[in-house]
Amino acid sequence: MRGIPAISLQNGLGNRLLAATPPADLNLLAPYTQKTSFDLDTVLVRTGDEFKLVYFPLSGAIAFLVEMSDGRIVASTLMGSEGAVGALSVLSPSRSPVTATAYVLGAALQVPVSQLQLAYEQSDTIRRVLRLHLRTQLLQLNNAAACNAVHPVECRMARWLLEIHDHTAESGIQLTHEALAQLLGVRRTTVTLTMGRLQAAGGVLSDRRGMLDIDRRRLEKIACECYAVMRHRIKRMYDKELVAA
Repeated sequence: MRGIPAISLQNGLGNRLLAATPPADLNLLAPYTQKTSFDLDTVLVRTGDEFKLVYFPLSGAIAFLVEMSDGRIVASTLMGSEGAVGALSVLSPSRSPVTATAYVLGAALQVPVSQLQLAYEQSDTIRRVLRLHLRTQLLQLNNAAACNAVHPVECRMARWLLEIHDHTAESGIQLTHEALAQLLGVRRTTVTLTMGRLQAAGGVLSDRRGMLDIDRRRLEKIACECYAVMRHRIKRMYDKELVAA
């Protein structure tokens, strides 16, 4: 990651949580905040590491990866400019239960946990905003558990591709079969077979050297209900409660 010092408050407006925070409250964070960029596969925090920084993504997407005892890696959720990586650490010192890895390159504002904790204690608005974010994270984790248990891999792959595309500035998606295997918790051979079915259905137009071209309309028809339902629920929560913040 590459750090860029001396941010202005306007730099934070690409993040939904910071955009909902009044300038007076943002001033509690501004002197300690640094803008950083991250490339594809950049690791922001590893499983077991103590949180020292909280990241507010401005662009790109971060996947939360769970490492199993047999070496397999499975993604639980994806986060973009609507969230904050490590936000739970404002409640108490904690270690990361997941590895947070960039699946779409982008940028973020990083804030020391100690300073965010102080701002959390001093600002009612920051408390409300971060608590809302943590509630949406819990909602997504619960939905992901149900989705993984009952929905076919083809529908889940379509959902992941749509979620990643939501956070991508380009028309195509830069994503390898290995990364898709981690998102889905399946073998790469299963990814190859499933990708073939999505191509046959017209949801994926091409799959060349880690770059996917998709047809969103067709993928939305293939994706499980979780994509549309979760998108609607979180948008409704943010639209209602972030405005009130």
